[in-house]
Amino acid sequence: MSRAAAFIFDMNGTMIDDMEFHNIAWYDILNEELKAGLTRQQVKKEMYGKNAEVLDRIFGKGKFTTAEVDAISMKKEKNYQQAFLPHLKLIDGLDSFLARAEKEHIAMAIGTAAIPFNVDFVLDNLSIRHYFKSIVTADDVLISKPHPETFLKAAAALGVAPSACVVFEDAPKGVEAAYNAGMGCIVLTTMHEKSEFPQLPNILGFCRDYNDPLLEMLFGK
Repeated sequence: MSRAAAFIFDMNGTMIDDMEFHNIAWYDILNEELKAGLTRQQVKKEMYGKNAEVLDRIFGKGKFTTAEVDAISMKKEKNYQQAFLPHLKLIDGLDSFLARAEKEHIAMAIGTAAIPFNVDFVLDNLSIRHYFKSIVTADDVLISKPHPETFLKAAAALGVAPSACVVFEDAPKGVEAAYNAGMGCIVLTTMHEKSEFPQLPNILGFCRDYNDPLLEMLFGK
């Protein structure tokens, strides 16, 4: 393929390997406090989109007030951050990958369903905010992935055509969002196996981390 003009990263499970910590935090609050009675696999299946959307899918729309949703969401995120902080680090090879992309003048953005509270937790603790010219969070979109709004807003902020962007994702719904945005996608298999992803033509390849030689093609090598 030709050299990519921009990289757009999902965050959780794509830049940091933290999805199991989110799974645990959701599992605990859903079952211990909200009495949902879900298995860990059922919780994992519902973990995409905004926190309010997760609660709507599990309990039905309107079960909680906006204030209750906000309180549940914040408690879940604080529990996640407290548990994950000792393990917080970039996925192997990503530090060098980001530095190389910056050196080669490839624009970079983040397009995530995470709330700013969690985005700040990652970017500031790892001191990597300077790499990203655009950051699109859950608060910046009306419709979550697999709708393409997140990625299209990130590309527009970078001033790069969608077809010249490559998305990095770890979730099937995220890959679908990239497809809907007209963007190629590299899939990180941190949380889901290759067999769990739809066979979409925008998937450029699968890798476990950023040391994979597959990624050389993104630089036109």
